Amino acid sequence: MGTGSGAGAGAGSGRTGVWLIGARGSVATTVVAGCAALAAGLHEPTGMVTETAAFADVPLPPLASLVFGGHDITSCPLPKRAEELAAGGVLPHGLPRSVHAELAAADAEIRPGGPQPGDTRDDEALAAAFATDLRTFRSTHGLERVVVINVASTEPEPGPGPGSGPESGSGPGGDRLPASSVYALAALRAGCPYVNFTPSTGLHHPLLRDMARCSGLPYAGRDGKTGQTLLRSALAPMLAQRALNVRAWSGTNLLGGGDGAALADPAAAAAKNAGKAAVLRDTLGELPPGDLHIDNVPALGDWKTAWDHVAVDGFLGSRVILQTIWQGCDSALAAPLVLDLARLVAAAHAAGLSGPLPGLGFYFKDPDSGPAALSDQYTALTTTFATQLREALR
Repeated sequence: MGTGSGAGAGAGSGRTGVWLIGARGSVATTVVAGCAALAAGLHEPTGMVTETAAFADVPLPPLASLVFGGHDITSCPLPKRAEELAAGGVLPHGLPRSVHAELAAADAEIRPGGPQPGDTRDDEALAAAFATDLRTFRSTHGLERVVVINVASTEPEPGPGPGSGPESGSGPGGDRLPASSVYALAALRAGCPYVNFTPSTGLHHPLLRDMARCSGLPYAGRDGKTGQTLLRSALAPMLAQRALNVRAWSGTNLLGGGDGAALADPAAAAAKNAGKAAVLRDTLGELPPGDLHIDNVPALGDWKTAWDHVAVDGFLGSRVILQTIWQGCDSALAAPLVLDLARLVAAAHAAGLSGPLPGLGFYFKDPDSGPAALSDQYTALTTTFATQLREALR
């Protein structure tokens, strides 16, 4: 697959696996097709921070070295899914044909996910099977490391109950773990760095937090910041720095596709909205009044429209109104971020970093500590984190 920036020693000296949870979804398909297109020089790496001057001398895995596989519960082959995305305007016309070999190779490495109807295995057995898939993928391809990235549909937050304490749970013991946490447990069992690009629970489950901290692995998340919240994390600090009082902040999201269908579940939508609200609360000091709605509009397919309405009190009580409209394709917005994260977390693993990576908060609605404002997050990424990698990988 072509070359990427920083193809030096350390993380760039061999091949890196990228294991996608939700590997046949729109985001994963766009990631695989996009990586192949960039590596072949068919398109520019627009949207990839790791391809900018800030990371020119950081030894990241080249795009050509990335080998894709994953888990999914669906059976639609990646080449066919890519054709569907091209028909919907998500991928450029003709691209699926140009990168058919790479799509087919990745599809051959996708294994059945779960739990599926009728599967009687408990969480430990499922996690063990998924971990075996990861180890086999790593050894079959002679990979230096495998980064597991969750890009599956949003799941509801687990409610309080017997599964919320270490005395229960059928993974390490008791009630069922959320599916995202079973995959995260498998990553820990297989010794793989982990990224949660979704608002789903993953490693944030109380049964896994200590296990993750003690694993010696780097991990990052959660919930990729691609559109409406990206704007919020830039605009809210601006208003706070200008000493303007935000009286209310409301928003609406219209989207279709798999995400729209998943977020039609009120519990899943609540999990998604929690990260959007956290950005305002963390940057403004408190959450201003206002509701955020997510509406499933199947006719939109993989495209989305997000509106925000912000009411501000200015000098002498004068009223200021800010309205924004963000329209885009979620898969195309997410894919370059997923590729960035795969390379950065692989480099962090090669550098011996472990635990949460606050320097990657730039990419997430709900990051593992670090600053909340977008400009501060960018500085932390391109100075502190980049310097960390440079020095550790010399």
